[in-house]
Amino acid sequence: MTEKKIQSPRNFEFLRVLAIAGSDSGGGAGIQADLKTFAALGCFGMTAITALTAQNTQGVRAIHGVPPEMLRDQIDAVMEDIGAHAVKIGMLHTPEIVQTVADAIDRHGLQNVVLDPVMIATSGAVLIDNPAIDLLVRELFPRAMLVTPNLDEASLLVGRPLHHEGDMEAAAHELMAMGAQAVLLKGGHLAGNQVCDLFLVKNSAAHWMRAPRIHTANTHGTGCTLSSAVAAHLALGAGLLDAVEAARCYVRAALEASATVRTGAGSGPLNHSHAPLIMRLKPLR
Repeated sequence: MTEKKIQSPRNFEFLRVLAIAGSDSGGGAGIQADLKTFAALGCFGMTAITALTAQNTQGVRAIHGVPPEMLRDQIDAVMEDIGAHAVKIGMLHTPEIVQTVADAIDRHGLQNVVLDPVMIATSGAVLIDNPAIDLLVRELFPRAMLVTPNLDEASLLVGRPLHHEGDMEAAAHELMAMGAQAVLLKGGHLAGNQVCDLFLVKNSAAHWMRAPRIHTANTHGTGCTLSSAVAAHLALGAGLLDAVEAARCYVRAALEASATVRTGAGSGPLNHSHAPLIMRLKPLR
């Protein structure tokens, strides 16, 4: 006689976040940083990998793109079975990959999309083809809830260097005019002992967020981590501004927790697991 297995009722679900981004073999940025961030904030992370990179703390050695069909299949496989409460988009290095992601957003009705326009690595390596930049702005800026460029990326997008806060605010308005729904312009590359980030959303005044600079060589993957943390907090139910502020707090704590740690000879990673949270559950409707 076969013994029947008694299954427990499945009354809950994880808060789920999909990362569409490149892989960092060094583990500090990209998909690896995304998954560590999701887990640390109590979310279940899933991935659709856009490219493989050979890199470490000193730089990027090679990039191998994933075929657009494979990226599409990854996204479809996740969304058709598991679904996502939020999406983080990172490295999209070719026009075909950008278009594949834009089509997937529409096909699956993806919500709470955070776009980190990854163009330049911490080491200075260029991670996107020039034709892909125009398409990214045209196709993904309007589809994203938030765009999170750093100073170098914003400079590339507006076509001029940004030297001070006035430049940042003007650039943020230009990015909004390009189609962004909201912008978090990160000012960490400005000189000074204070880090100034600018949050701008349509029909609202600029919201400045300032904090003392954390002096550390371990800044690899900071932008990936921040955008992933915003997406995680959106999945957890926070409003956009609250998600941004909570994500900044998480990144600052991760920077402080890694400041005395040496990983590699270059720009080391953050300590994503400095204060991990238990996996959050949501009752099924």
